[in-house]
Amino acid sequence: MVSETTMALCVQLQQAETIRRYLSDKKILRNDLQIKKEGEFIYFPVKSVPKELKSYKIIKKEFEKRTTKPTSYKEIVSIPDKLKNKLPTSYDVIGDIILVKLPNDLLEYKKEIGEALLLSNKNIKTVCLSKPVAGELRIRNVTVIAGEKNTTTIHREYGLSFEVDVQKTYFSPRLARERKRIASLVQPGEIVVDMFAGVAPFSIMIAKYADPKIIYAIDKNEDAVRFAKQNIKRNNVLDKVEITHADAKKIHTILKNNADRIIMNLPFSAHMFFTHALKATKNNSIIHYYDILKEDKIQERINILKTIAVKHKTTLTNLNVRKIKTYAPREFYIGIDITATKNADVA
Repeated sequence: MVSETTMALCVQLQQAETIRRYLSDKKILRNDLQIKKEGEFIYFPVKSVPKELKSYKIIKKEFEKRTTKPTSYKEIVSIPDKLKNKLPTSYDVIGDIILVKLPNDLLEYKKEIGEALLLSNKNIKTVCLSKPVAGELRIRNVTVIAGEKNTTTIHREYGLSFEVDVQKTYFSPRLARERKRIASLVQPGEIVVDMFAGVAPFSIMIAKYADPKIIYAIDKNEDAVRFAKQNIKRNNVLDKVEITHADAKKIHTILKNNADRIIMNLPFSAHMFFTHALKATKNNSIIHYYDILKEDKIQERINILKTIAVKHKTTLTNLNVRKIKTYAPREFYIGIDITATKNADVA
């Protein structure tokens, strides 16, 4: 067992929890060493001893180093107890990087939270504070708060690997099952369009686990396209995926009335591109539409899509709405599978 001798504070058992909280709040308790109990006394390994605790016995003592990581970062994070109920219950893990969002109350403790996340996740090298995805290039405002100063990683899912720069490109690990589900729906010989491809996880998943004729992957973010090209090569699907650096509104220059299936993964803004998607569909094409909406706004968005379709002499049928994940209280990341049927006079 690995051990280390360091300064220790000796406290009677009945006072131990009060002192532990105090030391934790002051950020002087050493979380890398195991607290030791001997008889009626608890020994706390500390970095220093504040003057208000000088009356306690202070000695040099040997402590065992923690050999296993805590099961939750909340067990070891050094922040005031009154704020612990505001700690995030979830965060995104992309490769060896954690992306965590923090409420304003916790921002001054971002370093402590980052270090706790790093300590409690054995395969993580970097922890980043992340703001919501924003802008037409779908990028996050990301700041490294613990670990290596690096925002590029390799993320693996279902036997595939994707190189991602979390600062320059969008990627959601929480859509892994959705990507696999879509791949299972693709029929042999289909022409598929991925309108907002990012680093191409949907396109590559389909190419690897289905048998499409071709997948046209489009993205406006030049960095995303660069990573997509690397990922297409990395996963050996060069013969199935064609990546294009372009605005999705230019989809008609790539193909017209020819797509069997279209993926529209651009939450908050996908409805603004629905007209352009319809221009690429053939009769009875399938559109996989994604959005982030409050529950009471879902039907309103569906009505908007139907109105757009009518203008393009298309009827939307077989609408299957699924709540994929919770985005915020009473707000959901949804997916809608849609069949776009051309009216008889334009079929």
